[in-house]
Amino acid sequence: MGDWLYLIIGIAVVGVLTLAGLLTSGRRRRSVPPSGGTDVIVPPPTEGETAVAAPPEPPVVTEESAAPAAPVIEKPERSATRMQRLRERLSRSQGGLGRGLLALLSRDRLDEDTWEAIEDTLLTADIGVAPTQALVDRLRTRLRVEGGQTPDPRTVLREELIELVGTDLDRRVQVSGTDGRPGVVLVVGVNGAGKTTTVGKIARILVAEDLTVTLGAADTFRAAAVDQLATWGERVGVEVVRGPEGGDPASVAFEAVKHGMDNGVDTVLVDTAGRLQNKAGLMDELGKVKRVIEKQAPVTEVLLVLDATTGQNGLIQARVFSEIVDVTGIVLTKLDGSAKGGIVVQVQRELGVPVKLVGLGEGPDDMAPFDAAAFVDALLG
Repeated sequence: MGDWLYLIIGIAVVGVLTLAGLLTSGRRRRSVPPSGGTDVIVPPPTEGETAVAAPPEPPVVTEESAAPAAPVIEKPERSATRMQRLRERLSRSQGGLGRGLLALLSRDRLDEDTWEAIEDTLLTADIGVAPTQALVDRLRTRLRVEGGQTPDPRTVLREELIELVGTDLDRRVQVSGTDGRPGVVLVVGVNGAGKTTTVGKIARILVAEDLTVTLGAADTFRAAAVDQLATWGERVGVEVVRGPEGGDPASVAFEAVKHGMDNGVDTVLVDTAGRLQNKAGLMDELGKVKRVIEKQAPVTEVLLVLDATTGQNGLIQARVFSEIVDVTGIVLTKLDGSAKGGIVVQVQRELGVPVKLVGLGEGPDDMAPFDAAAFVDALLG
């Protein structure tokens, strides 16, 4: 009995030792990958050690990576090519007015109902009551059959519309100064009319004509306007003079003109604030800006930016600004949208100053000098 007990105990001990050896052997085999290498960069820690990450290698700084990348200077489109493109776009957006008038004027019999329809069409286009009545009277007279000849309705309408828009107005933008001083263009208008964008687009027109330009970011109450103007300037290689947010706009305008004079640039474009909450405050502010600028150089142009889609509201804004500063020209923006083409006629009659530039899109070169004949041709399609 005792011998059997010893035998059983011996077999059990041998089994336990064998099993332990197998487990130890298994652990050792798993610690070395079958390939003989490792799939991590840092070798795995041995038992009792803590893994320590290797410090990252310092970046290699080269001359190219240390210097900021130079901005790409764009080449703006010249006026001649942009005028043709904008004329086509205007024809698509405004051609309905001309086609509607031609259809009415081409009827075999121009009775009173037809003339009333012509009047309604013109009024719907925002031409205004007085200009509409004057145009209808002239059309009535010219389209009567005289001497056995019937005038061509399209020719008559084109000539009368061109006369209505105005052919004797000076639409040149005065961007050049005298006596070696730069031309100074003051751009005014309410916020939201596209004033800052207009300044940037005018800068592109001038650069395309090989003129040197400085921009003055005098709308210091809107940080976004200052940043936006800086972006416009950077794209065409034009310097922008800016001041602290909420700073004195007149001071920024003064420094911009001084910078332009010191560097012999051709034109200084000054963006201004456009808040209308307080008419007296706005009058004082813009008046001060102009007075401070003219201590160094005369203001050669004051451009009022109007959103063409605002209709009568735009005319109210125009009257306010014309009372504050001596507006010499109008820039109509967004004329390709829901704007009525007749706003050109009405705003000129209200203010007594010509439309000099029109904007017909969101692209950087979607602005061109206004031409009465091209505008009417686009209306007629």
